[in-house]
Amino acid sequence: MSAQARVLVVDDEASNRTALERILVREDLEVVHAADGHEALQRVRLDRPHLMLTDFKMPGMTGLELLKLARSIAPSLEVIVMTAYGTVETAVEAMKEGAADFVTKPLRRADIVRAVRKALERRRLLMENQSLRDELARTRPDEVVGRSAPMQYLLEEARQVADSMASVLLTGDSGTGKGRLARWIHDHSPRRDRKLVTVNCGALPESLLESELFGHEAGAFTGAQGRREGRFDIARGGTLFLDEVTEMSPSLQVKLLRVLQDGEYERVGGTRTLQADVRILAATNRDPEAAIRDGKLREDLYYRLNVIRLHLPPLRLRREDVPLLAQHFLQLHAARNKRGVDRLSHEAVDALCAWKWPGNVRELENAIERAVVLCRGDTIEVAHLPRALRDVKPLPDALTFRVGTPLKEVERAMIESTLQVCDGDKGMAARLLGITARTIYRREAEWRAESEVIES
Repeated sequence: MSAQARVLVVDDEASNRTALERILVREDLEVVHAADGHEALQRVRLDRPHLMLTDFKMPGMTGLELLKLARSIAPSLEVIVMTAYGTVETAVEAMKEGAADFVTKPLRRADIVRAVRKALERRRLLMENQSLRDELARTRPDEVVGRSAPMQYLLEEARQVADSMASVLLTGDSGTGKGRLARWIHDHSPRRDRKLVTVNCGALPESLLESELFGHEAGAFTGAQGRREGRFDIARGGTLFLDEVTEMSPSLQVKLLRVLQDGEYERVGGTRTLQADVRILAATNRDPEAAIRDGKLREDLYYRLNVIRLHLPPLRLRREDVPLLAQHFLQLHAARNKRGVDRLSHEAVDALCAWKWPGNVRELENAIERAVVLCRGDTIEVAHLPRALRDVKPLPDALTFRVGTPLKEVERAMIESTLQVCDGDKGMAARLLGITARTIYRREAEWRAESEVIES
């Protein structure tokens, strides 16, 4: 138990208070006393305890009356009621008024420790969930959810380019949120009052995609009975987001390149040259350089799209965002499915943070939606999560060194551990450590040199 937790013990018998204090102090808890309900209320106001352990039958004010008044002063206060008159009716009444637990006299140390541990864990969980809800409440609807260092670094870059007309290429694994970031950039740009139009370049065959982008004139092809505006027309004055741009055919990439270079295009079957007034955002889950080598992306188009490149890190490299994202999706899907689920258990959060999330944010959202639908109470437990997440061991989030460990050893262990967490991504590891990638390369060269000297 946390040494920071403070417990208020309320009992009219001094011997009981002393015995309870000995038990709780051994659990590294801070203990304060009160001999009756009135003194207890003063302690609640002045000492702000996290948990109150109160006798049920006391002169002047019963434990149940004290519970009601104390919770009105401190709504987050957890209360355990003790009584020698342990009837079912008494327990039910105490629970209805908000008691966390109920123990009977004669008191047993194991029962007290178990009840106190459970109540403090419940309070910690409630406070964590409330903190996440407060953070989400401060987040504007158009904001991207994320508080990790990689996401804050990314959003700072996005903030700098949002108010420009520069083309932006968004890269990252499938499901990392490239479409959401495109919306964020548009909403923070001077074009936010006009439309953001999205085209999935991999969802349509070449002939339909060309018409979808540029529009067509009547008679341009069989079934084209009238003029139809394309996405460049619809997005005029706004932003056009080309998702999975590397799936576009080479011939269509040439026409897109013309728009980017000259700002001109013609509708399919038309002869009149039109002026494009759109800002281009593009995205791909491929490695652009590999796509160029494979003939999937024209090099000249790449340089036009890649004026600014923003890379969305996979969720496994920003585990700090998992609890916040999970709470966000919990609120979203609880409301959508009309369920009274409003929190995740500590064990469920640990399981979510331990998973590597190959499907990224999209997979996390699916897992939370599933859990919301299966949950019958107000708290998502590990049992509600997909089977693959239930037995994953949490990753260590700290390194321990003996006093006097040479700084060179500390530095090497920290760099190597961070690289392991970042799956070898030196740029990401460098940003997390507050150093340059060049420093990591230099250190690795030094370690290799030292190894060669030793082997020789």
